[in-house]
Amino acid sequence: MSAGSERRAAAAPRAVPAPRASRVELRLSCRHLLDRDPLTKSDPSVLLLLRSQNQWVQVDRTEVVRSSLHPVFSKVFTLDYYFEEVQKLRFEVYDTRGPSDLGYQDDDFLGGMECTLGQIVAQKKVTRALLLRFGRNAGKSTITVTAEDISGNNGYVELSFRARKLDDKDLFSKSDPFLELYRVNDDGSEQLVYRTEVVKDNLSPVWEPFKVSLNTLCSCEETRPLKCLVWDHDSRGKHDFIGEFSTTFEEMQKAFGEDQAQWDCVNAKYRQKKRNYKNSGVVILADLKSYRVHSFLDYIMGGCQIHFTVAIDFTASNGDPRNSCSLHYINPFQPNEYLQALVAVGEICQDYDRCGPCPPPPHHWPCSQDYDSDKRFSALGFGARIPPKYEVSHDFAINFNPEDDECEGIQGVVEAYRNCLPRVQLYGPTNVAPVISKVARMAAAEESTGEASQYYILLVLTDGVVTDMADAREAIVRASHLPMSIIIVGVGNADFTDMQTLDGDEGILRSPRGEPALRDIVQFVPFRELKSASPAALAKCVLAEVPRQVVEYFSYRELPPRGLGTHTHDAGPERAGQPGVRPVSVSSTLGVP
Repeated sequence: MSAGSERRAAAAPRAVPAPRASRVELRLSCRHLLDRDPLTKSDPSVLLLLRSQNQWVQVDRTEVVRSSLHPVFSKVFTLDYYFEEVQKLRFEVYDTRGPSDLGYQDDDFLGGMECTLGQIVAQKKVTRALLLRFGRNAGKSTITVTAEDISGNNGYVELSFRARKLDDKDLFSKSDPFLELYRVNDDGSEQLVYRTEVVKDNLSPVWEPFKVSLNTLCSCEETRPLKCLVWDHDSRGKHDFIGEFSTTFEEMQKAFGEDQAQWDCVNAKYRQKKRNYKNSGVVILADLKSYRVHSFLDYIMGGCQIHFTVAIDFTASNGDPRNSCSLHYINPFQPNEYLQALVAVGEICQDYDRCGPCPPPPHHWPCSQDYDSDKRFSALGFGARIPPKYEVSHDFAINFNPEDDECEGIQGVVEAYRNCLPRVQLYGPTNVAPVISKVARMAAAEESTGEASQYYILLVLTDGVVTDMADAREAIVRASHLPMSIIIVGVGNADFTDMQTLDGDEGILRSPRGEPALRDIVQFVPFRELKSASPAALAKCVLAEVPRQVVEYFSYRELPPRGLGTHTHDAGPERAGQPGVRPVSVSSTLGVP
């Protein structure tokens, strides 16, 4: 028997692969449905639709639950999740007349509900009232949607093996053993997971620890069979088989937690030939550490809330708002670039901003967006003379309430912006450091809590060259140590060369004193490059880096998602730039004291 047997697949790469796109499972149930059947109860099913290219597209449908007004559906909807997109969903409940795969045109409509996938993910469980056409309540009917992250490839393990009293296969010296670990696939084939180094002339070898992803080790299935083979190395490639054993990752964890992680290394031929044969040595699992690679979705579903602040440039270079050439001109038929950027980005962030359990929506059916009172955004202005003394300010509340600069939802920010324009005098210069520092102070207060509970996004909308470049660099470098990201959207046709410097894409941003930024937290996008694109494309472009930045910060601080608690192993990420890696002890995983 040879280690290079043709029946085994090639060795898997040793590097931990990048996480796959987030996938979410949605589970549905309803309560108090309308009864449309005169002799029996309704036979409900739920239709899922997704908003795509300005129309609703059917995605899937649950099974029919016969004669029930309180159905719990076993059918699970699986969707790809993108933070940077508004993924609008519609759930429609029908009293089904025939098999669910025959369509729903002849079925009785029992009510519907709209929301975004982001809202469901942020709250993990959403219960809403079902509405009939034209916004009428469907009695006391409700639908509950529960989300679960099933991305799967979210961790890796570190294993360390040693052996004791292995068979001696060499005539003039001791064996040179190495170990191979295989995963057994669904079709019975065996995939090489890892091959250790060779330990020369030693019957009780200690092999070096190695790391492997859970996906590579067991396809993220802890009960999947594993096989370990031990060989005596031969320089000509004709390795001598010493023995093998089978196990699972679940068994490894349990045995290690109980201090019984050792297996007989058995050679089947010897067991058949020798009457008193016991084993060809013992293989011992010397150490096992499980590492969880936390994702952005882990933090959001763990209750981390995104606090959104917008800062708007009111400098004179924008032009007189009363003039149609001004970047601040309010056109009743077409929103200006400031409003387009604000709404595109804000509609994403409001799904994650201080979301508590949502009451049934008060708006008509169907609804386009839920602006409830919990979603409050800070809205600041800079570069204008403001009442009552008309002194220049670079961090004023555009609602003119210095005690509370927050507005209710994106629509509240839009209204405050419109009301602010005729009350201020556009002036200058374009100083952005004050608004960065103001948000940074809030982020610093949050940092002291020691929890992954809040993350801050500052959206800066500006038309020109930054005049306080040195102070801005200093403020950004300091903010890079905080739970904070900065998005700068350049409005108009000015020279935005300085913005590219702040972005840091061409190298690490440094303060005037030479201190490097801890993280790349700035994303700059010139609006003119996306002017003809859809609002969704703009939002996707400016928010694409936020999930990585969130995970990177909490990983650096060694903060797991809320609800996971602390772990016995107190090691942080293995290396800088490997986001979200945190060790989990086997004892804490299994509940072993």
